[in-house]
Amino acid sequence: MAEAMKIRVRAFAGLREALGFGDTTLTIEPGLDVASLLARLEAAHPDAHLSERRFAIAVNRSYAGPGTRLADGDEIALIPPVSGGAGPAPTAKLFEVTKRSLSLDEVAGRLLGPERGGITVFAGTVRGLTPASAGQRGEFATDYLEYEAYPEMAESVLAEIGAEVQARWPDVSALAIVHRIGRLAVGETAVVVAVAAAHRQNTFAACQYAIDRVKRIAPIWKREVGADGALWVEGPESNVA
Repeated sequence: MAEAMKIRVRAFAGLREALGFGDTTLTIEPGLDVASLLARLEAAHPDAHLSERRFAIAVNRSYAGPGTRLADGDEIALIPPVSGGAGPAPTAKLFEVTKRSLSLDEVAGRLLGPERGGITVFAGTVRGLTPASAGQRGEFATDYLEYEAYPEMAESVLAEIGAEVQARWPDVSALAIVHRIGRLAVGETAVVVAVAAAHRQNTFAACQYAIDRVKRIAPIWKREVGADGALWVEGPESNVA
């Protein structure tokens, strides 16, 4: 008879709060797949209403479907819809999730090179007021944001976005994406995207594509906190410009 397996289950943002854990180890029988694991979690945590929620699953830091079989030692992450110290970094990482304050000049500086004549930089900063939109809550005044990430996977996804950009625009010679997590006040920079090439032409389109992809697929979430309460932002609405 096959021995039982141990897996690590991680949950983030609103799912972490609903389930009551962020990181736990479960013992499962061999042959269990993702769908069966979710059914087990639903039964164990009925108040989380998992069947009514939108979220993705990652197995060993790659997105996975419900039929994916689990193995001993696997790390499974429950990923809700993503949100769309000052000074230089200790290393010139091009794709980074950090708690440090962000500097546009410092991130752009990671791409400097004699063959790169054009560098386009996008910065997303915390907005203090989110207008009402059709079918959603009313205008929301933000005191601050709290960003949370699945950092190991997030940096890998940022690198994948960089590869997508360079496949679409081969003249882009370098790209950096740095996202901050933790508590951010209104006006602070949450994300910086920098794109470098010999000439400027495609750097603008590449920069926009990169930030759009970050907001769509990177496992990074934000919680808006204001006088009227707090909520996890899921879907297309965003408090970053």
